[in-house]
Amino acid sequence: MIRLGLRLAVSGGREALLRLLVTAAAVAIGVGLLLTTLAAVNAVHTQNDRYAWFNTGFTADGRTAAGSAGSPGSAGSAAADREAAAGAGPDGTAPMWWLTRRDSFQGREIGRVDVALTGTAAALAPGVDRMPADGEYYLSPALARLVDSTPPEQLADRFGGHRIGILGKDALPAPDSLVALVGRTPQAMRELPDAVLVDRIATTSPDRCEDCVVGIKSNGASLILTVATGALVFPVLILIGTATRLTATQRERRFAAMRLVGATPRQVSVVSAVEATAAAAVGVLLGFLPYLAVRGQVAGMALTGDRFYTADLALTLPQTAAVALGVPLAAAAAARIALRRVRISPLGVSRRVTPKPPRPWRVLPLLAGLAELAAFLVWHPSSVDGQTRGYLSAFGLIMLGLVLSGPWLTGRAAALLARRTQRPATLLAVRRLADNPTAGFRAVSGLVLALLVTTATVGIITTMTDERGQVEAGPQYAGVLTNDLSTGYGHDGLPRASGRPAPPELLARLRAVPGVRGALLAHPLDRVVPVDDGGQDTAAEAVDCHELATVPLFGHCAPGAAAAYVPRVWWGFRDYTGTEWPTAPYTAEQLAALPVVNVVVGTDGTQGAVEQARTMVDTAYPATRQSLTLAESRGLGGSELRGYQQLAKVVILATFPIAGCSLAVSVAAALGERKRPFSLLRLTGVPLSMLRRVVLMESAVPLLAVSAVAIGIGLLAADLFLRSQLTYTLHALGAGYYLTVAAGLTAALAIIGATLPLLRRITGPETARNE
Repeated sequence: MIRLGLRLAVSGGREALLRLLVTAAAVAIGVGLLLTTLAAVNAVHTQNDRYAWFNTGFTADGRTAAGSAGSPGSAGSAAADREAAAGAGPDGTAPMWWLTRRDSFQGREIGRVDVALTGTAAALAPGVDRMPADGEYYLSPALARLVDSTPPEQLADRFGGHRIGILGKDALPAPDSLVALVGRTPQAMRELPDAVLVDRIATTSPDRCEDCVVGIKSNGASLILTVATGALVFPVLILIGTATRLTATQRERRFAAMRLVGATPRQVSVVSAVEATAAAAVGVLLGFLPYLAVRGQVAGMALTGDRFYTADLALTLPQTAAVALGVPLAAAAAARIALRRVRISPLGVSRRVTPKPPRPWRVLPLLAGLAELAAFLVWHPSSVDGQTRGYLSAFGLIMLGLVLSGPWLTGRAAALLARRTQRPATLLAVRRLADNPTAGFRAVSGLVLALLVTTATVGIITTMTDERGQVEAGPQYAGVLTNDLSTGYGHDGLPRASGRPAPPELLARLRAVPGVRGALLAHPLDRVVPVDDGGQDTAAEAVDCHELATVPLFGHCAPGAAAAYVPRVWWGFRDYTGTEWPTAPYTAEQLAALPVVNVVVGTDGTQGAVEQARTMVDTAYPATRQSLTLAESRGLGGSELRGYQQLAKVVILATFPIAGCSLAVSVAAALGERKRPFSLLRLTGVPLSMLRRVVLMESAVPLLAVSAVAIGIGLLAADLFLRSQLTYTLHALGAGYYLTVAAGLTAALAIIGATLPLLRRITGPETARNE
């Protein structure tokens, strides 16, 4: 029977060969999208793994018992004592000082790691063959190109010494990553309060690390990515299932004839499974072609804010095996299910017995998925794995429930429309839908799922953007450079400064830079001072009035004042031009002797002025968070949101083409299966224009009816997810969403309309003959 099945699949005439090719092509599209989706998820995790070493010093994975350097005042001898007590690490490696820092250049983040060796042997960071000594540094390829093309006073001078090599790929999350590994002396590192002694390099991926601060944390990003991936996979499976059911009616008739001449149900099932498996197997092999073709484009899409290495979009052996074996097996199972009427009675097909109508129980999985989301409002999983499993199962139930309940909803909509219309085309369409609502809904099921996925995704991303988004910085913020040298807050709510008093020459050198208009130092206070700042009533810092006058964005002093009190929230939250601050009882000399908690530089916004000033400030005050312009600070705060928005676009751009392919395959197959009934209707005098309206209505009724339900469910699911996971309430969707939905529905109707010219050719008198 296997040989017979293969012969029927490839040697059954032009129609059989065409069926095989169309099925294989549709399966190939679905498999290609499925493989690309799996590879993209793998790329995100691979990229995240390469962030691990940046977290050395932040986590217990690497830090020695010596701990951090401590406060600047006690850094010298105390840090040296801890260094001596640290001892050798694993494999006899000597401990080294470590500080991970964030720098910036023209709005792009630079990841910088400063190290200081305390012995001849030290743990190796990825991508290097030896750790840099004092005065040496490694750069990533992208940063090296940037340094070579930029005046040294704007960038290269930040690293000091000379470059000894290029960081390898293992140290870089992305091809465009700007990373520097800089060697310094132990004495210089002991003076930095955030520096720590380490004896190994962290290797734990940030998504499995509680203390990691660099990389993609598992606090929502990976969860949303996983749920979105599951949402993408479901429409792909719909497309594959639709493709394997092509010309199901003709095959049912042929297998019924085989049953009538003596074939057993088992033999018929084997022949059907071989036919479906052969087409699906060819489709799986072809499916690797679109995956390989689009891999380079997907690598450049910056789903996480950075591009991927193309090699990172790779498939694991279990994933490849699961797709290669699972898709043909699923096709065989679909073919077996499609023949259930033939196994029961071959006459049930030849006489076209009306199938049983769908029952209301089909709605239960949909309600169960919504109930599971609602349950998270009361009981919320504490672990990320628990949240991922919970939300995946909930959204999976919702999508499965929508597919199962679609035929029942289609039948209800057809029955309601039948009672309210007298038009012949509409009556024919709704009676056919009422006769077999499952077949009517099957054609539009992919698009309905796409609307559900798009609505839920856009609802979640829109709300997150509105809740977390920041007002775009105006041009006045682009030229103001500031940093934060505080090491936290005391019990009194006042900041603790890590910055020593400013070197006497720093302000003079800054003011000598072309384009720099002024420099301002902020000094921490040892007491709370009332200051009215739009609802804020505490001051934590003091500034020199002469310096403040050079940065008018931050207000001004009272006439004749030498110093002023300013609030802690003063830095960059709004434009304080024109605000007058209360006078502080300090002289310029007294302020100059105090520690520094902020360094503010006002420039004309040109690249040379901003970057040269940044280099001077960061060299004088090395800190974990280096200087940023106020515009850059706001831009970095929105980088995660831009990644989510990019993800939403990917979901929309992927699901709608998948749904369009499913719709095109389904409508074309349905026309081919109904050509004989339509031919008989034409022979009885039904005009061709009426038949076209019938076909259009048969697809439009389930599409519009169930789409309305899918959009409502998507909004409800998004609201429940936001309330339970992020404590947000769903915000109104923008005009872009409604335009996207309208365009998708219009495109779907256009696809249906594109198949209507086939009616004239396939419904001629010769088709109505008895077979």
